[in-house]
Amino acid sequence: MPQAAPHTRIHHVLAQQASQRPDAIFLYEEGGGILTYAQFWQRAQDVARWLEQQGVRPGHRVMTVGENCGAMIAALFGCSLAGAWPVGVNARLSAREIENIRLHARPELTLYTTGASPAALAHADAAGAGDAAPAVWGPGVQVSRADTPTAPETDAQAGEVATLIYTSGTTGAPKGVMVPHRGLLHFARVSAASRRLTPQDIGYAALPMSHIFGIATVLMATAHAGASLVLRSRFDPADAFKALACPGVSILQGVPTMFSRMMAAAPPRAELRAPALRYVYTGGAALDPTQKRDVERYFGVPMHHGYGITEYAGSMFITDIDAPRADCSAGFAVEGVELRIGTPDSGTPQPGERGNILIRGPGVMLGYYRDPAQTAQTLLPGGWLDTGDIGFIDAGGALFISGRSKDLIIRSGFNVYPIEVESVINAFPGVRLSAVVGRATEDQNEEVIAFVEPLAGASLDIRLLTLHLRAQLAPYKRPAQIIPIDTIPTTVSGKILKQPLRERLA
Repeated sequence: MPQAAPHTRIHHVLAQQASQRPDAIFLYEEGGGILTYAQFWQRAQDVARWLEQQGVRPGHRVMTVGENCGAMIAALFGCSLAGAWPVGVNARLSAREIENIRLHARPELTLYTTGASPAALAHADAAGAGDAAPAVWGPGVQVSRADTPTAPETDAQAGEVATLIYTSGTTGAPKGVMVPHRGLLHFARVSAASRRLTPQDIGYAALPMSHIFGIATVLMATAHAGASLVLRSRFDPADAFKALACPGVSILQGVPTMFSRMMAAAPPRAELRAPALRYVYTGGAALDPTQKRDVERYFGVPMHHGYGITEYAGSMFITDIDAPRADCSAGFAVEGVELRIGTPDSGTPQPGERGNILIRGPGVMLGYYRDPAQTAQTLLPGGWLDTGDIGFIDAGGALFISGRSKDLIIRSGFNVYPIEVESVINAFPGVRLSAVVGRATEDQNEEVIAFVEPLAGASLDIRLLTLHLRAQLAPYKRPAQIIPIDTIPTTVSGKILKQPLRERLA
């Protein structure tokens, strides 16, 4: 491939690195294995050929049920080479959830990363899967074929889809986001530049490669820079601290729950060994001010933040590496991103103006697979994407997220944004995590309900917490009830799931 040719598909990034720095380390695998860029590019080519031998054609879907490992990434790049649509699914989903996705995506082949995931092995056994080619995939990958041949997608957009990511929607049928090659390629460059990634950097990759955060921010940006990744099937705080010491992780990224687990298991500050750590970043959920303070004090570096959703290929806003913020802003629009608050024709947002966040840019999804009605609700005229989030900008143009529009609680005519209440609760000693939801009352009003998960070994004094909230919140924002809970439900990628809590109240 001529190096001067522009990248149009995500495997071009891997091919370029294999050509320019073939012996550079791409992956530090679980168990101690190391793969160079040249070795991994060869594997991706072998996978593409194998897929074609199995009858996979451009536009066919290929599902991978797994957890992070080399095979999961090889499937992504191999499908790009073959023109197929990779559908990464986290093996920790239930059998019912995976079956719903399979029925919707209609994959020609389904792969299972059985060597890296006991959960994937269980799903493979249930599906009657057999061994895939070990010479191509390495050991620990099984495959099953569709009961009847599936039809490849052949419309005008078929060649633009880099991956199909199913959202963790809390109700209704799963939604498959068609993520474009152009969006991932654009964001890989933008994200690498935002962190000044170089080939000397080492990232930590425990975020699922079935999630846009893992694919775009962790994997694609790292490959664009020719840097390295410590690849882990699951997040383990002790392992993360070991990786900071050796091989010397310099880029630590994760969802807020990952950092709360690290802080709960952190060795004394004097024993921390992180000689290369220079950049800490969290996304995927709201940034809590207490967590930001604690992480920054412990690691001695700023905690950066950003804002992205599955329907956009990467973060849309990122804080400035040269101007760390003391607040919980999501930062500034990345290159190519336009913002509107409210409606597409509302004009340039004014500071403090709060409303629906609409985005336009190269990472906007191509639509929801086989769901034109949902696509029409989310993709608005003029190329605008309705994120479903509420926010505002400050005088400097920094974005603040107020919450999900569906999470908004209206109490006696006043808007209550759960993020604000949760931040106050999370600052209370002994609290690990909280989730605030609304509950309808008989008088057609809503009341605020707070679920609170204590730190391990801590006891929660509801009376003192209530006094704390009384001092910190206006009366209409205060929870009518505080419910202790052993574990707040989250998705496999660490996002809080509020629908099960609403159902519990119902």
